[in-house]
Amino acid sequence: MYQLVENKQKFISQIMTSKSPVRSAEDIDEASLNYAEIKALASGNPKIKEKMDLDIQVSKLKLAKANYLSERYDLEDKIIKYYPMKIASIKERISNYQKDFETTKDVEQFTGMKVHGKFYDEKELAGNALLLACKNHKTTDSKSIGQYRDFEMLLSYDSFYNYHKITLKKNAQYVVDLGDDVYGNITRLDNQINSISKKLETEKTLLVDIEHQFENAKEEVNRPFEKEQELQEKSSRLSELNKELDIGNKDNHAEVSLDDETEEIESRKNEISR
Repeated sequence: MYQLVENKQKFISQIMTSKSPVRSAEDIDEASLNYAEIKALASGNPKIKEKMDLDIQVSKLKLAKANYLSERYDLEDKIIKYYPMKIASIKERISNYQKDFETTKDVEQFTGMKVHGKFYDEKELAGNALLLACKNHKTTDSKSIGQYRDFEMLLSYDSFYNYHKITLKKNAQYVVDLGDDVYGNITRLDNQINSISKKLETEKTLLVDIEHQFENAKEEVNRPFEKEQELQEKSSRLSELNKELDIGNKDNHAEVSLDDETEEIESRKNEISR
């Protein structure tokens, strides 16, 4: 009787907690465990209680090992693909930033800007030319409109947010959002160019961090499952108990399946009808 109650409780608990019918986590929840304890005490056989405890422990250990293996496979994938690609990408950016930093001169005053083939040596005229270029450019396609401080200027338009942006291009690329101010846009371009040294240092710091993560991943992937011996010992003991108790399949012996329960109910209905 307690076996039937335990089996019902498992189905009910899974529905009430939205668990999948195909269980990949713990097979016995807290509610059904209480019925299993009562069943074990009612049987008078201490080995059933031991088997019940081992079932739970082995299930938890197997789940822990599955999580360990999942994390290990993820680390192996990162070691093979993610970290080498990430490191190569960062090194390329560092190289480009370094070249731009070394070939870009610091300026205190406006040195001129070339827009659509015309050179402007006055900041106000250059700022107006830049605004006019934005006014005439309403496509998302990037278009070269001139040069500023040895950087090529690529103009594009963001139709969703309704603003223009300049991409300064040399060895690396630097994006600058534009506004409506004549002098403000040129100041934004200067700030972006002057920040190349900071970008270079940021990438160098990031490279050190990623390389450290890479080394840790290579060490972690070789770490064995800490509870492997415990899992083997308890699985072996559980197998012995199953043989002693003549339990080859828990669905066939230790538990009453839903189909068996349904057949029993139908059989009783037929007897009552007779």
